[in-house]
Parts: sequence; structure tokens; C-alpha cells
Amino acid sequence: MENKLDWVTLLLYFVILFFGWLNIYAACYDEAHAAVFDFSTRHGKQLIWIGISLVIALVITLTEARVFSSMAYIIYLVVLVLLVVTLFVATVIKGGQSWIVIGSFRLQPSEFAKFATALALSKYMSAPDIDYKSLRTKVIAWTFVLIPALLTLLQHDTGSALVFAAFLFPLFREGMSPKILIFGLVAVVLFVMALLVNQFILIGALAVIAVLYLFVWLNKRTRKHYLYALGLFLACSLFTLSVDFVFEHVLESHQRDRIYVLLGKTEDTHGTGYNVHQSKIAIGSGGLHGKGFLNGTITKADFVPEQETDFIFCTVGEEWGFIGSSVVIVLYVLLLLRIIRLAERQYSRFTRFYGYAVASILFVHFFINIGMVLGLLPVIGIPLPFFSYGGSSLMAFTMLLFIFLRQDQERTKTIL
Repeated sequence: MENKLDWVTLLLYFVILFFGWLNIYAACYDEAHAAVFDFSTRHGKQLIWIGISLVIALVITLTEARVFSSMAYIIYLVVLVLLVVTLFVATVIKGGQSWIVIGSFRLQPSEFAKFATALALSKYMSAPDIDYKSLRTKVIAWTFVLIPALLTLLQHDTGSALVFAAFLFPLFREGMSPKILIFGLVAVVLFVMALLVNQFILIGALAVIAVLYLFVWLNKRTRKHYLYALGLFLACSLFTLSVDFVFEHVLESHQRDRIYVLLGKTEDTHGTGYNVHQSKIAIGSGGLHGKGFLNGTITKADFVPEQETDFIFCTVGEEWGFIGSSVVIVLYVLLLLRIIRLAERQYSRFTRFYGYAVASILFVHFFINIGMVLGLLPVIGIPLPFFSYGGSSLMAFTMLLFIFLRQDQERTKTIL
């Protein structure tokens, strides 16, 4: 007998969805188009996307759970084909080439690539004879992740490409070495430090760290330790020296400017830093209780671009204040914790891995979106799940979540 869909997760999903639409309505509010069902407005169009997403959710819940694991590779390949097609036919919108436009309909395949990759990787990592620690397993697993990430990067959608780093967490949960998490953190720190400090001074500091590691930290030193320290030093030094090239030739000019603004190397409240500057003003002006629904002066004056999409959280801050902002954050934290709890109770390795992938993708979106709106992270343009305006993102996140909930219904069965 199948279990029921987890009602706690469903409740959190619907509350976040409703509160998101309410804030889209506020961000787009116009007295001339105040009707809730005015489908010429963005809040009206979002209602259509919500309706379509709920139909998709219903279809998923009525589908046999095994279909998603058995079709995982096919779904993954179909989305990869869409990503490749996007490179040739996509219309350039706001500097990115990630949208397939058919009349008034726009589709962003990179949003669907996340759940497709989660399915394919879950299928591979749940194979009965898989060896999580073998080099072959690691190479194949990361190939599943890197192919859609690189295709997304070629579309000049750096934000969506970075989200694929979320798969570090489920891979770590299933037994892969934590070293890759440490290396990732070190890479981020080195990248930032290379932009703030002279590279040769930084390399000198790395040499000192390597010497301290050998002669202070270690009690016993062998040839292996010397080679290990030398290899790490050379790798970190080469990475440091490559930062300038990556920064100048891989990142877009607006992305470079945003990083400089974040690091305090430049201050441009009327140009690159305008969005974040106005966003912080809007959030700060909300105070403890906020100005009230539809009473946001900065929202009404349209000072913050993309306020119904990537910067939707500043509408929350202005109209609902610190209390409302905290409620939104708590809702997301509860959703993430609930998904992890559901993942941990699974008998199926496929469902457990997929559950952690769902939680990780949602967390990265939530963390980066809130961080960039508050000016704590660079603006890379990714939506707040179930909250920001957008059909592709809402449908993709709904698929991501409800496939997991459908798998959880059959948790007493083993689905490989």
C-alpha cells in the first residue's frame, strides 16, 4: 500500500507559493491593472504558471514512481539536447542566450537541467555494484554534472551553471571524500584573495603554509608527505595565477563589476551596484513590521529592477519588514529540513540521493538569492524557488520537489 504524500512538505510548498505570488502582485501593482485575474500583468501570468505547475504536480503524483528512475537517463539526454539546441536558436535576453522563444512563450531549458541531472546522477549512484570511492565512479558522476553545467555556461548563464555545484552535497552524503568540499572552499578563498592581494604575495603565503604543514603540523614526515605538500602548493599557485585570466576572459564585464563592488574595490551605486543599493534601501526602510501590503514606496516607484524576479525578497523586506522576512526564511529552512528528514528515512538509495539533491539545489538557490539581495554575494541572477516570477523556474522546481514526494510515497519499497 502506498503512503500518502507528505502533508508537511505540501503545506510548506503551498504557503511559499501563495506568499510568493502575493509579493509578485505587490511588486507589479498598478491601479489600472489591479484585478487579480488580469492575465496581461505579470501577477496574472504567474497565476497561469501556478495552475500549470499544479497540473504537473498532479500528473507526477498519479505516475508510477518507478517511471522516474527507469526513465532517468532518457530525461537527462532529452534535456541535454534542449541545452544544445538552445545554443543555436536561443534569443539573447539580458545578456544571456538561454531562452527558447516561441511566440509569446519562453522556455529556459537550464532550469529543467537541474532536476534531470539529479535524476540521472541518482540512478547512477544507486547502482547495486557502485563503488563510491573508486576513481571511475567519481569521473562518471562528475561528468553527469559538468556536461549540463558547461552547456549552461556557454549560454552566458553563469548563475544557473554555478547551481550545479549543489551536487557536491549529495555525493558527499553517499560517501565520497570530503576533500572535494575542502578543495572547493579553498578555491573560492584563493579566487577572492587573488583579486584583493598581489598574486606573488599570495603564492609566498602559500609556500609558508606548506612549510608549516610539513615541519610544524606533521609529527612524521615521509616522501609521500613532501610530494603531497609540493603538489598542493603547485596546484594552488597555478590556480592563483589563472585567476586574472578567468576573471578577464571567462566572466562577463557586468559580472566582474559586480564582484568588484561586492569586494569594495569600486563603489557604483548608480551603475553596477544600483540594484543592490536600492534593494538594501528598500529592505532597510521596512523596519520591524514593514510598511504594509501594497504600501511599499520604493516598490511602487520601481526603483529596484527585476523586483518581481531575482529581487523579489526586497519587496518582502519593505512591505512585511524584518518579521515578514524572517517568516520567509524560516519557511525555507523548515522545507529544507523536512526534505532532508524524508531523504534519511528512505529504503531506496535512489530516493535518498535524489532527496539530498533536491534539498541541495533549493538551498543553493535560496542562499545565493537572499545573499545577493542583501549585498552579501555577487548578483548572478538566480530566482528564489517557488517565490520569484517565472514559468520555467516554477515548473522545474515543482517537478524537482514532487518527483521526490512521489518517490517518498513508496519508501517501503526498494527502487533502484
